[in-house]
This record gives sequence, C-alpha cells and structure tokens, in this order.
Amino acid sequence: MAEASLSADMAHAPKAAPAPAPQPLAGRRYALEIRQHMAWRWQALILAAALLVGFGLSAAILVAAGVPAGELANEFITQTFLDGQNFRAVLFQAAPMILVGLAGAIAFRARFWNLGLEGQMVWGAIGATAISMWQVGPENLRLPLMFVAAIGCGLLWVWGPAWLKLKLGVNEIISTLMLNYMAANFLLHLVYGSWKDPKDNFPYSPQFRAFERLPELGGGVGSSILLAGVVALLAWWLVSVSRAGLYLRFVDANPRVAHANGVPVRRTIYGAVLLSGAMAGLAGFAVVAGQEGRLTQAFYQGYGFSGILIAFLARNNPLAATVVALLVAALFVTGRSLQVFYQVPFSMVQLIQALIVVCVASSDFFIRHRLRRVGGEAAQ
Repeated sequence: MAEASLSADMAHAPKAAPAPAPQPLAGRRYALEIRQHMAWRWQALILAAALLVGFGLSAAILVAAGVPAGELANEFITQTFLDGQNFRAVLFQAAPMILVGLAGAIAFRARFWNLGLEGQMVWGAIGATAISMWQVGPENLRLPLMFVAAIGCGLLWVWGPAWLKLKLGVNEIISTLMLNYMAANFLLHLVYGSWKDPKDNFPYSPQFRAFERLPELGGGVGSSILLAGVVALLAWWLVSVSRAGLYLRFVDANPRVAHANGVPVRRTIYGAVLLSGAMAGLAGFAVVAGQEGRLTQAFYQGYGFSGILIAFLARNNPLAATVVALLVAALFVTGRSLQVFYQVPFSMVQLIQALIVVCVASSDFFIRHRLRRVGGEAAQ
C-alpha cells in the first residue's frame, strides 16, 4: 500500500522544468557599457599591451621594407641611446617636442582641441626673429627679449580661436587649423620677401648673432633641453599642485558640473589655452634660436602632429609627456639612420607614429568601456 501511495504521489507531482538549452553564439546579445572605474594597474596593462601590438606591427613593416629583424634592437636601442653622438641628437630633437607636447596637453586638459600648434610655433619664431632683425634692446638682453616675444606671439595667435570658441561657439578645431595655413603663408612671405638673407639670397632670414643663440651646456648638449625640462616641471606643478590645476581637473571631468559648483570655467579655459599658445611659441623659439640659428621656411613641419601624438600618449600628463617626447625624438633620429643605411623613406616613420596612435586609441576604448552579456529574460 505504501509503495502504491508513493507511486501515486510521484505521478501527481509537478514535473521539473527542463534545463534551458545553450543559446547559440549567433543568438547571444551583448550590451556596451561605460566603465565607472578601472584600477590603474589594469589601465597600465591594457596600455602596455596596445603599445606592444603597435611596436610589433611597426617591426613587421620595417622588416618588410628591408631592415633585418636582428638589427631592429640595435638600431632603436643600442645606436640611439647608448651612442653618445646619437643620444645628443635625441636631446637636441626632443627639446621643441617636449614644449609642443606640453602645449597640446595643457589645452586638451581644458577640452580645447588646439590643432594650431604649428601656427603658434611659427609666430613664436617670427616674434623672436623680429627682435633679432630689428636689433631691439642691448646685446645682453637680446635673448631674453626674443624669449618674451616668442611667448607673446604664440599666445596672441591662439587668443582668437579661444575667444571665438567661448563667445560665439565656433569650433576650435576648424579655427586653429585654418590659422596654421595663415601663419605658414605669412612665414613664406617674410623669408621670400623682406627678411630674405641678402648674402646668399636663399629663403631664410639672416643668421642670428652669437648672443642671440641659446648657449650649449657642454658636451654638445644645447641649453634648449634644460629650458624644456624647466617648463615641464612648472607645467607639472601647475597641473598637479596649484589651484588652477584643480580647476582644470573639474573642467576636464564635466564643465557644466564645474560651473554649478562655482569653478570659473571660462577663465580656466582661457588661461589653459593661452598658456598652450605660449608654450608652442616657446617651441618655435627653441628651434630658431637653439637649432637653426635663423628663421627658415619649413622649420615647423611635423611638430604639430608630434605634439598631438605626445599629448595623447601621455594622457595629458606633463611629466609623461616629457618621457614620450624623448621616445618620439629617438624615433625621428632612428628614422634618419634607417633612411641612410637601409633606404627606408621617412614617411615610414610617420606611418609608425600613426600605428602607435591607433593602438593607443583602441586601448582607451577598452579602458572606458566593457561588453556585458545580456541575460535570457533581457534578451527576450
């Protein structure tokens, strides 16, 4: 009887629901979400992986272009950083790159996309050269006056786009880019016109006098790298320690919330943008007074893209921008060596830069976003 009753109860008991069949891969749904926070260790790991991918692709391109695989480490590390002459060339090239990278980083922190770095460099160089051409001030003050003129001209050239952005809402990407062409054409007007060197009739200004040149520190190292290092330290203090740096972090996070909390948003943006233009003008001064020794027609080419690259890779951090600028300068120096010994075109070096930028941009996507699988009920 007990067995019959148990069998009857089991017959009337509700049957267990069958286990859901595994969903086919094509039918799964995922949602893209913005990460609220990611630990800095994971951020560093993702960024390092992206850089390794970029370097791997770059190495493959160079090998395909004819550079022996076994010589890559020798060219990029041993010959560049351990050879005294080449390392001095890296420092020589890095000084204006540090300044232009800092200029981009400061402006980007204020959410002002200053793509007119080359135009501001040009006007900084023009201002410094004008002091030399017109022999303004006594000889012992000539170099400081050139320094101040370069800062002032770079600052004034970016003031217009800043005013148009904050007063009229004009897109700063367009305005700063257009001003690059205006500055470049005005430079050509000068070096092919009234500022052409009368001695050899080539399109560049007369050579600066010895007291109008940045001096050497010793061992063939120019003082422009010291100038760039001091500016980098001041920029780090401004961003990380000062009240203005705190305001910049608020503005970078959310300008509307910053304004609602009493942060002087417009004044902060103005200050950051003008400082960016001043640094770019100072980079022009470092080139003409520290490298060229005169105003030339194409001294600025390539610095604008490099400055944006440096600021992007450094995530707008001044100290990181200094390190990245040194690495980019080393890439340029190594690129010239590859041109000579392996007939690799310099455009290949620019392609490597672009690859690294794309890889770092991709890493930023994975840092800021994540894919989450949508559950069964949500999927239906």
